[in-house]
Amino acid sequence: MLKGYTLPRTPRGTSSLAPTPPWHYAGHALAIEFEVNPDAAAAFLPPPLKLASAQCAAYFVEWQYASDDGAEYLDPVRSQYRESIFLISATYEGTPVAYCPFIWVDQDVALMRGLAQGWPKQIGSTWITRAYDLPSKASPIVGPGGKFGATLAARDHRLVEAQVTLREKTTKMPSPGFAKAVNTRYFPELAAGKHDQPAVHELVQLKSRDIQISPVWQGDAEMRFFDHPYLELPSLRPAAVLAGYRFAFALTVDDLVFLKDLRA
Repeated sequence: MLKGYTLPRTPRGTSSLAPTPPWHYAGHALAIEFEVNPDAAAAFLPPPLKLASAQCAAYFVEWQYASDDGAEYLDPVRSQYRESIFLISATYEGTPVAYCPFIWVDQDVALMRGLAQGWPKQIGSTWITRAYDLPSKASPIVGPGGKFGATLAARDHRLVEAQVTLREKTTKMPSPGFAKAVNTRYFPELAAGKHDQPAVHELVQLKSRDIQISPVWQGDAEMRFFDHPYLELPSLRPAAVLAGYRFAFALTVDDLVFLKDLRA
């Protein structure tokens, strides 16, 4: 009997790229709210989602992950990864949601976990300024005037540069948020004559639990998108940058909400 939550499935089941949920996460995020051309944003939404507003959000996150065994972070290469997430403000049957057209991650395990949830993950390189608990020229303060940067590159091209200057604590979270994002789970059919008939095509919503959020810092932000020969993220380049945020958070994922079979 072969075992494992994902491929490869093996006699002991310990070689699967992603283990069986629950999946526990903790991370530091640098987030930026921005506005885009509304027609460009609407073009990325799958029916039946509708555009709610021109406001989008980018999240640059440094994550640490563990399964229920909790041993992964003692072997950091299994546990740590960085990610860039882009969200569009949308509605589903009149309810505000977020939709993710693009997301880049730098570990294959995180990519597989994301694909199981419907996140459209690709491999990319994200870098984020770190802060340390000592005063130093090498570390920004987590407080008024602290400056943080983030970059995203994919397939040998830089895609995004961002900077946030912290000003004050806030009770406001960046919007749209990704804790309950709506995603598309899609797996194509390779059999001849069925390439336009996906094996899986469904709309789902992320369902997370045990959410914890640190104090949130808000401030001014800058963000620049670069052209790419075929990746379409530049279609969502900022028309205006609104605000930046820095915070830490933790959550657990072991479920999702099925919304609609899109093959019908």
